[in-house]
Amino acid sequence: MSELPLDQVRTLLAVVDEGTFDAAAAALHVTPSAVSQRVKALEQRTGRVLLLRTKPVRPTESGQVLVRLARQVGLLERDAHAELGLSGTGRATRVPVAVNADSLASWFLPVLSRVPAEPPVCFELRREDEGHTAALLREGTVMAAVTSSPEPVPGCSVRHLGRMRYLPVAHPEFAARHLAGPLEDVLPEAPVVVFDRLDDIQDGFVRRITGGRRGASADRHWIPTSEGYADAVAAGLGWGMVPEAQAVPLLRAGRVTRFAPRHEVDVPLYWQQWKLDSPALAALAEAVTATAARALRP
Repeated sequence: MSELPLDQVRTLLAVVDEGTFDAAAAALHVTPSAVSQRVKALEQRTGRVLLLRTKPVRPTESGQVLVRLARQVGLLERDAHAELGLSGTGRATRVPVAVNADSLASWFLPVLSRVPAEPPVCFELRREDEGHTAALLREGTVMAAVTSSPEPVPGCSVRHLGRMRYLPVAHPEFAARHLAGPLEDVLPEAPVVVFDRLDDIQDGFVRRITGGRRGASADRHWIPTSEGYADAVAAGLGWGMVPEAQAVPLLRAGRVTRFAPRHEVDVPLYWQQWKLDSPALAALAEAVTATAARALRP
């Protein structure tokens, strides 16, 4: 196989980003038939199936390689236009980033205002559990991610940001009703608030308290927003591990209490991004590092 036709690679990316062949055709100002022909030609050229024809379409493992290539080429092209003073597409550089919900709710959004206005950048934030954001890097869905993994994704650099601390808290009346007694006995039975089905911090905390014998109660409330999660714990639905930045104001107001004051959970966070000499990515990384240094525990 010789060189990859960039128009076909860009078309593949458009299909993945837009979700359907018809939507990609509208974004590229061509017919759906042209989009289908380009993708089919690319699959024939590579000898691999690149897309799963689902709704929305999803790239195969081979397709992920080409999606990542298309994003990298697009970013480098925009950077080159900016450095040469050319008009380019006239559009801001789009930088997709994966961030966990608790970082979004506590410290990450101020990062965006620290990024210089020139060259213009548009951010596409993808909310994902910090233990799973690295997968989006591998797929080529995002260019950078806040992750709990210190192992760099192939083609990416990694730097330590700090530790996000979580405190075990509950409404005072809930604690008096459900958490009075030896913690290793009462905690596994107490109703618990959980973010989503990827969230295992509460189960891990109970396993630590019980020496690995038990996890958190099966009586659990699923609250998939960071602010809603803290509010649910403060409302007395169950106990939960609340980020320190959100827990401290609730503790000061008397809305929650720490029922295990000598215990907390620290989750290390890392910044991973593509190894590209890109001013947009470099500016974002600098803003992320500076903001995290003030917001997270060292």
